[in-house]
Amino acid sequence: MTATVEIAGEIIEPGTRVMLDLPIPQLYTHTPMEMPVYVLRGRRDGPCLFVCAAIHGDELNGVEIIRRLMIQPNLSRIRGTLIAIPIVNVYGVIHHSRYLPDRRDLNRSFPGSEKGSLASRLAKLLMTEVVAHATHAIDLHTGALHRDNVPQIRADLDDKNTRELAHAFGVPIIINSKLRDGSLRQAACDLGIPIMIYEAGEALRFDEVCIRAGLRGINNVMYALGMLTTKRRRKTPKKFFAAQSSAWVRAPISGVLLNNTKLGTNVSKGDILGAVADPFGQTQTDIKATTSGVVIGRTHLPLVNEGDAVVHIAQFEDVSAVADQVSAFKDSEQQAIDKDDAPGIV
Repeated sequence: MTATVEIAGEIIEPGTRVMLDLPIPQLYTHTPMEMPVYVLRGRRDGPCLFVCAAIHGDELNGVEIIRRLMIQPNLSRIRGTLIAIPIVNVYGVIHHSRYLPDRRDLNRSFPGSEKGSLASRLAKLLMTEVVAHATHAIDLHTGALHRDNVPQIRADLDDKNTRELAHAFGVPIIINSKLRDGSLRQAACDLGIPIMIYEAGEALRFDEVCIRAGLRGINNVMYALGMLTTKRRRKTPKKFFAAQSSAWVRAPISGVLLNNTKLGTNVSKGDILGAVADPFGQTQTDIKATTSGVVIGRTHLPLVNEGDAVVHIAQFEDVSAVADQVSAFKDSEQQAIDKDDAPGIV
């Protein structure tokens, strides 16, 4: 356990739970701005897990995941420390925007600088005040605007510690994802912190299946780290499949998109995934799979320009088994929702 956890000038002692307001640059209207930070320290030693959401201000599933995480009764018995930030990019969330007011992408601005742009300063503050305390981290994301992602983990599977946490999370699809310069994941890895991304759902939308899967995944990781324990036998996470690569199929021409491919579908190279037609009904061009695999993402926009990303396909050794597992996973989640007395968000 970190000997001392100090954030925004406040020392958080073992056995305490606090919500801090981390000051960030004010608006040009002179309106004060703050980033909300939850810190829960157990009485017993253990890892320090950092969980964050809305680094992209329009990606909201993680906000609800963290809200539900922090009201769980089992956290009263936590070992170590949990630091959770439901809204990192406060500016973007206010404006329903992926970006900061200067149009910079916060997740391309790490580790940041105290003398740089707004994005760079925000990144530096997060790294110094919060990430520096972490021993492990989970970054919650969704697909971009008008794009939907099947629940998946993206992580550096070449790192043993990260790979073990990715497996523990318990969603069927794991993407072996290279580190991107300027990302939080890159900056955390440079500090030796195992970190993974949970991608699920669509920007500016809540998705109950994605939220529940993400909440359970974080709990699975906390059990794997020994932060949570139970006397009851826990279910082993369902079988996962790791993809070494993925690729977007793009619109061959501009026009009206007729997309008939669902998330989780098993496709073979050359399969027709849909078509792009002109708005007068005179021409229509098929969209064909450029590789075999499972559809892990797709656009919901009905109008596309030539070259726009339409369907995201991940390559696996056993494509059929992956598609079956994704289908079973979604069915199981939906059945649980239907049986629940509180069915959740619709």
